[in-house]
Amino acid sequence: MDDISSLEIDYSWSFSDKTTKDTSYLTHGYYTYPAKFIPQLAARLIHEYSHEGDIVIDPFMGSGTTVVESILNNRIGIGADINEIAYLAAAVKSTPLDNQELVEASIALEHQLVFSSSKTPHSCELIRKNEDRIDYWFLPEQKEELLYILTLILEIKDKKIKDFFLIAFAQILKSCSIWLQRSIKPTRDKCKKVNKPIELFLRQAKKMILRHVDFNRRLDKDVKNKIDSYRIIKCGDSRELPCKDESAALAVTSPPYVTSYEYADLHQLPLLWLGYLDELADFRKKFIGSAHKTREAIDMKSETANSIVAGFGKNKKGVETRNYFSDMLESFIELKRVLRKGGKACIVIGNTEFKGVKILNAEVFLEQFENIGFRTCNLIHREIPSKMLPSTRDVTTGQFTKCNKDALKLAYPTEYILVVEKL
Repeated sequence: MDDISSLEIDYSWSFSDKTTKDTSYLTHGYYTYPAKFIPQLAARLIHEYSHEGDIVIDPFMGSGTTVVESILNNRIGIGADINEIAYLAAAVKSTPLDNQELVEASIALEHQLVFSSSKTPHSCELIRKNEDRIDYWFLPEQKEELLYILTLILEIKDKKIKDFFLIAFAQILKSCSIWLQRSIKPTRDKCKKVNKPIELFLRQAKKMILRHVDFNRRLDKDVKNKIDSYRIIKCGDSRELPCKDESAALAVTSPPYVTSYEYADLHQLPLLWLGYLDELADFRKKFIGSAHKTREAIDMKSETANSIVAGFGKNKKGVETRNYFSDMLESFIELKRVLRKGGKACIVIGNTEFKGVKILNAEVFLEQFENIGFRTCNLIHREIPSKMLPSTRDVTTGQFTKCNKDALKLAYPTEYILVVEKL
């Protein structure tokens, strides 16, 4: 398939008038998640391609943007993600809680954190296996306060309320560490001014409670009362979706890129504290397109994909790219299983380049969909005014980097929305 970069940009899909406050409204601002698409984009696709009561699915759920917008618009939101932190964030963002019970739990937690005469944390088994790595990122005073906060959260009996405060805890970790604040890479800044955990946690929790009250107010009463029927999410593989055959009307998703393992680094701190991480290398293996895993070669159903992989030769990036397009194809086949005839999939994806090789994700995906029984019914080229990813790559190494170097290349200045229909 030809390069589609010459397709005219439709600026109505850029949402460039939206501020950070707009794009993090209600529960969307609970947790900073890399590369998530804005809720306004998901909401517009949901409105244009589905009806109330329909099932809307996201096989690469991330922190749950599509799921939240689905239930806010009286659809059934279904999603899956392989990342435990993403799953936890999506669950918390899409779970209505009793406002009074949440406030009472917050008051009790604050009283213990602020007025307790003893702030000695209990032994926390969650961090024991990762304590050396935690000591690498956190100063002793911050570590002790964080451990005390986590100890008290884990004592909360109501799991949904406990998870709410765990996400508040996860959100403050980077600011309480010596991780270089604006860096995507795990880089220490020993001169960083580190925040006080208790103060920051209480501020984050209060902000989240206010957003939750608004979320509760916006959510339809029937959806709120039957949330487990309207919101079905799973921590698992995109190739095993929690959805019946031919039942979904629409899929709205922004899949990972070939470099998806880079996202693992951004979740490293909460993964360490919440006990989800044994070895970072093992964690990376489960991500789409990881070169750290060995998988059999398959027919990628795309001549463009074959050409891209051939362009890298037999090096690591070639293995990653082959694994990536193979994994994505299998995910699309699973999506075909759950979509009903005439159901549509909206895939938000950008093209990029690595060491002179163009990685034409959009073209490959269109070929793959058309070769497994879909037809393309719309193709939208949109500008990305902002996105929570580094915007530049070093042209020599191909890696994400800071924007103060020479010879940089925008990684994702625009992207595409592929709208395909199951035949």
